[in-house]
Amino acid sequence: MLIIQPIGGLCNRMRAINSARILAKMRGQSLKVIWNVNAELGCPFEELFEETPDFTVRNIHSKWDPVKLFYQLTCKKLGNEEIRQKRAGGNLPDDFAASLPRRLYIATEEHFFVNHDYSCFVPTQEIKKRIDAICSRYGAHSVGVHVRRTDNGPAISKSSTQAFLSSMQKQIDLHPDTMFYLATDDMQEEAALRKAFPGKIISNETRDLSRGSITGIKDALLDLLCLSRTDLIIGSYFSSFTDIAADLRGIPKHVAGEDGAE
Repeated sequence: MLIIQPIGGLCNRMRAINSARILAKMRGQSLKVIWNVNAELGCPFEELFEETPDFTVRNIHSKWDPVKLFYQLTCKKLGNEEIRQKRAGGNLPDDFAASLPRRLYIATEEHFFVNHDYSCFVPTQEIKKRIDAICSRYGAHSVGVHVRRTDNGPAISKSSTQAFLSSMQKQIDLHPDTMFYLATDDMQEEAALRKAFPGKIISNETRDLSRGSITGIKDALLDLLCLSRTDLIIGSYFSSFTDIAADLRGIPKHVAGEDGAE
């Protein structure tokens, strides 16, 4: 029995599940996902994604869920600290993975196997229709822009507003017809970028920025997938959202501020 309880926000959960898919395949086991609907991510799995043959999902609404507690009591547990200690090059070593017992419960926000295949995460038809409507406005050259703010200190310090402005201007210089899809958790940042690039910014303007609600998480998934359908992403430093948006379709990624722009 292999069970994964992905922890944290949407992208950390997707990445942890994707790692568990690799481990399940290595072990010839089915995979069960314990999806905690909580303040970090207040939305059941099926409100976001279609059912998949890759794993089964049990939504829980409390850390005291009896089924979750039973699994934790009857399985070997593997968590963040041990994964960080053992992981090398993004993967758990083969000998360590082979030593893990068959009844295993993993609770983590970390990835522990590199897996670029996100095909199991198919958005619901409702979300897909919204994405298609937005992406129809992209034009010949589209660039995704992910500006991460709020509680992400490394992103704020490294990927400054000026760094984004500089990187976006370079795209305009190269492709004057560029349209930007903007995903940000800071409405002041959006206002500043719209002022700098009038008529060039597309976004989900009615988005809900809360992470404890169904609408907020649906809007986060919409942002993620709209970013992934651009030609290039200008993203934030130390952000799993930026990383996975680029990884979903293997598109180029540039982290704002990494070229020295302040």
